[in-house]
Amino acid sequence: MQNRRWWDVAALAAASVIVLLTLIDPPYGPPERGAWAASAVFLVVYVAYARRHVGREEFAPHLVISIAFAVILAVGASFEPSFAILQAFIYPFVWSTAPTLRSALVANGLVAAAIVVGYVARSGLEGLLAGLGVAALSVGFSVALGLWITRIAEDGDERGRLLEELQAAQGQLAAMHRDAGVTDERARLAREIHDTIAQSLTGLVMVAQRAGNRLEPVGGEAAASARRDIELMETMAREALTEARGLVASLTPVEASAGLGDALRRLATAFARETHVAVTVEADAAGLDRELEVVLLRSAQEALANVRKHARARSAAISVAASEAEVVLTVTDDGRGPGDAASTLGERGFGLAGIRDRAALVGGAFEFGPGPGGGSRLRVVVPRANEERTA
Repeated sequence: MQNRRWWDVAALAAASVIVLLTLIDPPYGPPERGAWAASAVFLVVYVAYARRHVGREEFAPHLVISIAFAVILAVGASFEPSFAILQAFIYPFVWSTAPTLRSALVANGLVAAAIVVGYVARSGLEGLLAGLGVAALSVGFSVALGLWITRIAEDGDERGRLLEELQAAQGQLAAMHRDAGVTDERARLAREIHDTIAQSLTGLVMVAQRAGNRLEPVGGEAAASARRDIELMETMAREALTEARGLVASLTPVEASAGLGDALRRLATAFARETHVAVTVEADAAGLDRELEVVLLRSAQEALANVRKHARARSAAISVAASEAEVVLTVTDDGRGPGDAASTLGERGFGLAGIRDRAALVGGAFEFGPGPGGGSRLRVVVPRANEERTA
């Protein structure tokens, strides 16, 4: 119970009960007035100091509160035995504000000792047995109830922790399902394009070549014009086939489950086998989380697709350099370079726009332009820690 209003009501009720009990049997003498004064001091100490430490569980304030309440209880009980009713408030209060179990037990001992001191101060040795009996009964009940409530609170905290872990695991599982769905859909689209459009374009190239060969021995202006049209058809079909193969390559999923470095090497091997463009990989990417690995892998995949479609390169290089603050992916080639179109490729090309969007989702940045030694260079910088991603 950490609601201050409930503690306010409980403190006022305890003090009021003590005052009412002393008002039952007039006339009123020094014992009654002493009990009233002790009740007033209790309320002042509670309002001025103890109240603002409800729920904080700090050792020093808890010790001060326990000693102050014990002294007030001892003084009040020395005037009027019924003042011991105040322990009904003090015991729960010191339990709820105790930072540790040991400090709570010590505070209970102080309160029990205060009752004994108050009874002895009022009645001498005759009050010792009564004080010990009241103190033993009250502190035993307080410790038993406090330990029980503490165990319930610990169980509640443990259940809360387990619930948070379960919710986090459910979120991770949902994310994995989404990733798996996206991967499966990319693979399906790649297969569909390869088995339909790419195959049809391959057939069209072959038909155009065969028609051109048949027209070779034929003379005349009409035949020459037809051969030029067929060559144009073949060129257009080859370009479309290159685009389709690049799209298939960019859509084909490459898993990063074995690590980003291994995934990049597999990607480079497959790309070199399909395009005869030599690709080297240097990856220092240990300790990256799954999301960053996927972003960098997809960015490298899109970059190689861009090399396939536009660069006319003989070789390319992929490098990943990681520091404590950020990870840098760089893809370079020795092709013709972006030239004057470097500033607009990011807006016109879906592949480069996709890289830019992926980098932005994890708080990163994207650069594309001419390479230092010719060709083109693509650079993606992503932070290793991002507050929005962590949340």
